[in-house]
Amino acid sequence: MSVRRLAEIQPDGFEFTPENEAFARNEIAKYPPGRQASAVIALLWRAQQQSGYWLPRPAIERVAQMLSQPVMRVLEVATFYTMFNLSPVGRHHVQLCGTTPCMLCGAEALKEVCRSVIGAERRVTADGAFSWVEVECLGACCNAPMVQINDDYYEDLTPENFAKLLDDLAAGRPVKTGSQTGRVGSEPVGGLTSLTTLYGVDGHSGPGVAGAAPVANDDEQAAVDDAAVEARADAEEADIRATLATLPKDATSEQKANAVGTRPSGLPAPRGVVGDDLQRIKGIGPSNEQRLRELGIFHFDQIAGWTREEIRWVGTYLSFPGRIDREQWVGQAANLAAGGVGLKDEGAKTPDKN
Repeated sequence: MSVRRLAEIQPDGFEFTPENEAFARNEIAKYPPGRQASAVIALLWRAQQQSGYWLPRPAIERVAQMLSQPVMRVLEVATFYTMFNLSPVGRHHVQLCGTTPCMLCGAEALKEVCRSVIGAERRVTADGAFSWVEVECLGACCNAPMVQINDDYYEDLTPENFAKLLDDLAAGRPVKTGSQTGRVGSEPVGGLTSLTTLYGVDGHSGPGVAGAAPVANDDEQAAVDDAAVEARADAEEADIRATLATLPKDATSEQKANAVGTRPSGLPAPRGVVGDDLQRIKGIGPSNEQRLRELGIFHFDQIAGWTREEIRWVGTYLSFPGRIDREQWVGQAANLAAGGVGLKDEGAKTPDKN
């Protein structure tokens, strides 16, 4: 645990701007009587932002006064958390992560850039533009090495792009926050090598669609992000139901479906004798299979090729918007059309009633 002291030279006083005063009062009001001290970190952070990203003693005293707390209690918070800078920093204060993942990915080279461009650690440049300090993990390990400059993260840094970033900041030129190489989250450095398409789940992939590739087996289907599918299904269902609420109460199933999507093209008759066994798709029972056949849907590849608008139409027509996505009909159908299996073939024990 390090010893952190306030700067020797302090301003004469501190008052929140009207905007920040209103923010502080709003934060305090979130807590019940006797618990308003819980707002201390939010108020100190806003005071630090107002003071040029450092926290002078008069600001600490003002926060203590607003919270009806002894100055020492607020001072304890300010000196404990390293997010609070207790001495002046540059207009662009660089916090450079030196923890293991960043260190292994090149943080040491970034420190040399800081020393070369900015100077010694914890010192402000003569023009007041920069200062820097090494800090512990900032939680962006997947895009290491990285730095935080004021409120923003800059990730996937190299000595070259980091030096350019500092040069652009010094010149007042626009800079790109986040990954400096375009990576998203924890994508591999060389680009995606798997799950490059959620075949069928996005409502646009399917046989004959440019860029689509058949699902080869159960493993790829199982890799679909169920949480994302569920979230999108919930949002789409809410959107559809909001539209349906505007229709007359006696609207037919087809009228409701036409209001939210596009009817898929059907066939006048199945190819071959009877068509595919659509009940191999988990979620399709005898009733739904019959209704789909009445729409001219007899084959797996027809379902695999549904667009987003067609999914909306069929789901609404069958009176369960969102279910087609949740049960992954399109993905199952694509797998079955390619000679694979559906979720029902994996051993589902509960028969589909619809």
